[in-house]
Amino acid sequence: MSKELQGRVALVTGAGRNIGRAIAIALADAGAAVVVNARKSQEEIQSVAAQIGGLAVLADVTDEKAVERMVEAALKKFGRLDILVNNAALRAVEPIESIDAKRWREVTGVILDGAWFCARACLGALKKSEAGAIVNIGGLSAHTGAAGRPHVIAAKTGLVGLTRALAHDLASYSITVNCVVPGLIETVRSSPSATHQESPLGRRGKPEEVAAAVRFLVGPGARYITGQTVHVSGGAAA
Repeated sequence: MSKELQGRVALVTGAGRNIGRAIAIALADAGAAVVVNARKSQEEIQSVAAQIGGLAVLADVTDEKAVERMVEAALKKFGRLDILVNNAALRAVEPIESIDAKRWREVTGVILDGAWFCARACLGALKKSEAGAIVNIGGLSAHTGAAGRPHVIAAKTGLVGLTRALAHDLASYSITVNCVVPGLIETVRSSPSATHQESPLGRRGKPEEVAAAVRFLVGPGARYITGQTVHVSGGAAA
């Protein structure tokens, strides 16, 4: 593929492993300079950044000031910011009885508040780009339902609404905003995954297949696509 993102700068949250890592690598392969973020996995993001010549920045996306400092570091290093991918998430599966107010706020804070804080912190830079783009990474369970994930599902569903709202608010600046929803993907997890039916394609997807969709949506061929939710799920029911 061409270096269609040459000269662009992207920020990818939750990019130390799995889908986030694949997205960072795909955007770098397209020519973008990439800021690789995680909350605490310094070794992982340093490894990704070293592989792609990017910038590794630790920041908790639920901390508004930390997010602002991360964006400042990106601008100091690269001088611009054109692309934001909100991938950071806690994908917990746990008994509903064990989800207290603190846990609810923790999970929804990373997924939904974090996406909002990052979008707002990046807004000034994105407005200056002639091809600004935001992609929020959703979740299949937000469209199918699943047990043990009311906090995750509420937040991921909220991302769809945030995507549609921002698409309207930012259209006058030519900033596109879309949501990519991965299905069952081959990833390494520290906690159980939600249970979904197997896709009609009869296999799990690869992180690189999700990354390919993100790469397209932030590229020059998708400038007339905004406010959309794109499922990369092998045809799994929604």
